[in-house]
Amino acid sequence: MTVRLPPITVERWVNSPPLTPDDLHGRVVLVDIWEYTCVNWIRTAPYVKAWHRDYADLGLSVVGVHAPEFAFGRHAAHIDRAIRDHGLTYPIALDNRFTFWRALRNDAWPAKYLFDADGRLVDRWVGEGDYERVESEIRRLVEVRAPGTALPPVSPEVTAFVTTGQPTYVGITPETYLGADRAVPGTSTVAGDWRSEGEYVELTGGSGELVLPFTAGEVNLVVDPGPTGQAAIQVLLDGNPIGEERGPDVDPDAVARIDRAAMIRLVADASRVDHLLTLVTDRPGFRAYVFTFGP
Repeated sequence: MTVRLPPITVERWVNSPPLTPDDLHGRVVLVDIWEYTCVNWIRTAPYVKAWHRDYADLGLSVVGVHAPEFAFGRHAAHIDRAIRDHGLTYPIALDNRFTFWRALRNDAWPAKYLFDADGRLVDRWVGEGDYERVESEIRRLVEVRAPGTALPPVSPEVTAFVTTGQPTYVGITPETYLGADRAVPGTSTVAGDWRSEGEYVELTGGSGELVLPFTAGEVNLVVDPGPTGQAAIQVLLDGNPIGEERGPDVDPDAVARIDRAAMIRLVADASRVDHLLTLVTDRPGFRAYVFTFGP
């Protein structure tokens, strides 16, 4: 059965007026289902941006569809800032009610759907990787759309990926949710006055610690600083203020300063052995949602 591009029924558009399948007819369409705190999408974003850069003038339309994993992801200010921070210039559809998500029968972040110039689904990719396959199909469909099109070289982003290959995630700690709905007992612990809600744990007063044993080179955390919009977290690795292994969002004084609900990068280039991460904060209302990891 032929699957066609469904109506893009969403709450709001950024970078574009509302687009319909008729508006997009005649163009190759790459739909990128994303979520701004999802580390897997963050890693794929450079490739999506490269395809928009290299093929938009040749008949490709990239449409980013943001579907929020957490309640704060429905707030316009958060999404608009994320679009700016990530430098997304292609049309963005905000699917807060998951209407378009359900129309595609989607079930994961990130996911890419590639449609030909007649609006027929050609392929679907979930998660990271396969960038060379995605670009190869984009190039093929652009040429089918307009035979004789002079194609540019394969994007340098994909060329570099093919050269280095997909890093292995074997043996690293899996995604670790903290809220009551999805937390696995024993994967992390808290000390201090915390309350557990469905999506997150929240510090309600005093000083609190969040402790995580892990094996990975990279550790990230989705956070919300709370009602003041500002929070600071002291980052300890194996009992000491983090040093050379600090992630890009941790200052040289081993403190991560947060001014928005986002994913923050706490640890980078750590050795692939067992570690203990301790986060200390005294900001009431601070919320922690999920740890994610990388090699």
